[in-house]
Amino acid sequence: MSPTRIAWAVFNTLQLAFTIAWTGVLIVIAYIVRIVTRGTHWPLRMASRCWSPGLLTGAGARFEVRGADGIDWSRPHVFVANHQSMIDICAMFRAVPVPLRFVLKQELSRAPLVGRYAKAMGMVFMDRGSTRAAARSTREAAEIVRGGASLCVFPEGSRSRDERVAPFKGGAFQIAIDAGADVVPVAIDGSGAVLGLDGIFRVRPGRITVTFGTPLRTQGAERGELARRARETVAAMLGGRASTDDIAQDAVTATKPCGPG
Repeated sequence: MSPTRIAWAVFNTLQLAFTIAWTGVLIVIAYIVRIVTRGTHWPLRMASRCWSPGLLTGAGARFEVRGADGIDWSRPHVFVANHQSMIDICAMFRAVPVPLRFVLKQELSRAPLVGRYAKAMGMVFMDRGSTRAAARSTREAAEIVRGGASLCVFPEGSRSRDERVAPFKGGAFQIAIDAGADVVPVAIDGSGAVLGLDGIFRVRPGRITVTFGTPLRTQGAERGELARRARETVAAMLGGRASTDDIAQDAVTATKPCGPG
């Protein structure tokens, strides 16, 4: 093994240890803050002001946010973003200046410590294998947004292994329609290069850019059309990373439940 590869292996080992330790410590502190404040506002703000910046800095990620001035942050929104990496959650926490909740896959609810933290913070878990359970989670998510919370969904269904934006599933847009909230398309660029999907924990310094698109009104809208418009907006902000064939599948895919990655 070359010295360069050895150096990267050591770096990634240290980075993994730091990620686990930093996350564990912040979750414990968040629990304490939740008990003291009897709410989730400040624990969620800790995620955006402490946990997320710490992990992004530790990964050597240069971070940039665009288009945030076009969002009315006093209102709840449903943010729909492309998904390249687990570090996308950090990126969204860091980019959104209000408490943010996520729709997560059901498997994460069983993760030690992290699953319990997510439940305590009011995250929504989506069981993609059960239509009835997915419908129940969609109603739960809409109720959370109606209550004034902003929600982030990764509607591609799973993390992309290339830079193309996969068709968006319709559950996220049904949540926004039911809640009467605007949908905000979000393009996350560069996260896959910082933390890849090659089966191992591999971190490389790089730039992550989060770009907010123009909010889409949901009043009188149909979720399939919203899914198509949101995906086209995200693809355009990423330089058109969606094939014509993929876009043709949107009408079919948009009938499916949310698909957190």
